[in-house]
Amino acid sequence: MRTEVQPAKAALKMSSVVQVFALALGIAALSEWLGPLPIALGVGKVVLLPMIWALLIGLVLGLLRKRLPGPLQLGLYSQNLAAAVLSCALFLFIAKLGLLVGGSLPQLAQVGWGLVLQELGNLIGCVALGMPVALMLGIKREAIGATFSIGREPGLAIIGERFGMDSPEGRGVLAEYITGTLIGAIFISLLAGFVSSLNIFHPIALGMGAGVGSGSMTAAAVGAIAAQHPEMGDQIATFAAAANLIATTVGTYLTLFISLPLAVRAYQWLEPILGRKRKAAAVEKTVAAGAADEEKVDVPALSLGMRLLSWVWVGVMVLIGNRIGYGIPVMDALPGVLIIIAAVLMGDLIYVGTRRKLPAVCWISFIAMAMTFPHTPFAAEIAAMTAKVSFLAMITPMLTFAGLSLAKDIPAFRRLGWRIVVVSLLANAGVFLAATMIAQTFVHTM
Repeated sequence: MRTEVQPAKAALKMSSVVQVFALALGIAALSEWLGPLPIALGVGKVVLLPMIWALLIGLVLGLLRKRLPGPLQLGLYSQNLAAAVLSCALFLFIAKLGLLVGGSLPQLAQVGWGLVLQELGNLIGCVALGMPVALMLGIKREAIGATFSIGREPGLAIIGERFGMDSPEGRGVLAEYITGTLIGAIFISLLAGFVSSLNIFHPIALGMGAGVGSGSMTAAAVGAIAAQHPEMGDQIATFAAAANLIATTVGTYLTLFISLPLAVRAYQWLEPILGRKRKAAAVEKTVAAGAADEEKVDVPALSLGMRLLSWVWVGVMVLIGNRIGYGIPVMDALPGVLIIIAAVLMGDLIYVGTRRKLPAVCWISFIAMAMTFPHTPFAAEIAAMTAKVSFLAMITPMLTFAGLSLAKDIPAFRRLGWRIVVVSLLANAGVFLAATMIAQTFVHTM
């Protein structure tokens, strides 16, 4: 087994904490005030939602940091801090989705195997859409890492264990991971919104398809779909949450034992047909080759106290966005936000107490679902209070921190080359479309 060098952990710089939190609050409030912007595209349309404004504004601040006044200069340390806050802030979104799922478990039971089988979209869609294009563009064994699954953290671990991160397969999965991190949320939001506007698929099937992505991509896709079907927003989020939970647990094993072998066999079969006569495209060693040229910045470590502060601050951002974008008074939504934070805190404590044997998102999801399960005392009251917190208002803060963290990845993104970026985006599109098509079959049985 290969051992990867872990980034150094550093003590927090409170000046950066204040800067990042203040910028995030201002960006999120401004984005909600700007509101959605629909753009017609032929027979369909895309909607630029507040969450996309937030992500873009944060990215621009990072890119222009050397040209802005002192308080707006978002250095690399602050960008890494924003990424760390994003990782724990996503737990609030997971908790919100879990609260929606708990009250809908009887309805979810009606689709049963549909939720599991639509995860096959993650296994088939990537390879089917991404592999042929990768080979025709001249990409060789990097195509295996880039198309065997969307580049979530388990995918990095699987490829690192099997091939090593310094292998062609390792460079491929790393390219997929960086592309998804940098522009995946924007891409999947536009794609999901456009496909939803065509009215080909049931909104719930689209929600299930959205649930196979990472936390930020799931949030972006769910928001885009719900914007097209506001009357079914809670149901879309519910099924997306259930699908995401399955993707996080069962999906990891399906990826290891089915998807990766499928990608290897597909490469062996298709490469002589599509790629043998094509000149190989040099996929650069994105991080390893360029790390020496970049400023070394320690990754901030978030203690329990800092994580709690992050959850509370994001809660404040949600309350303000909820008021600006959806007209819900702050005091009306406050009990719901506190319940969401409590679910996250309990799940995080159990995660640490059980020596991190099960992902924190699973514990948080289980606790949140239990809170609104029909047979739980006060489930109806909890559901009513948390219903006043719009899940769309929760997405904007998440993507605000994502935007503030993205500029640091631009150098690596440039080194990837356009070919691997195209393949990465096609792999993500393949996952979403394949999972949606599979889910569509089961939705009609509900």
